[in-house]
Amino acid sequence: MSHVVTIRTMVRDRAAVDAACRRLRWALPRMGEASLYSGEVSGLVVTVPDWVYPVVADLASGQLRYDNFGGAWGDVRQLDRFLQAYAVEKTRIEARRQGHDVVEQPLPDGSIRMTIRVGGGS
Repeated sequence: MSHVVTIRTMVRDRAAVDAACRRLRWALPRMGEASLYSGEVSGLVVTVPDWVYPVVADLASGQLRYDNFGGAWGDVRQLDRFLQAYAVEKTRIEARRQGHDVVEQPLPDGSIRMTIRVGGGS
């Protein structure tokens, strides 16, 4: 049976953030303080290529703090790529934790179809 799922992403899992950054070939994030235009924030600091300021994840709340000045300080598509990669990696981690197999299929529109085989391939 097939099901379509829409995911609203809250960034709470450090391992999935690390995996998303590896997938995108970005530097691994670090816990700490970061400067945004509006001031200092703390959390998991993700350096986004070609952005003036980093994205900072508050893992407790799942919220992201960033300042890209409406795209002038960073292309929002980079953030979209990160959120997609995070959602895929978090899904993969949780499915495998429950003993399921995961297959990814990139689609022409840039989305990713994930198929999860319950109980693995047996």
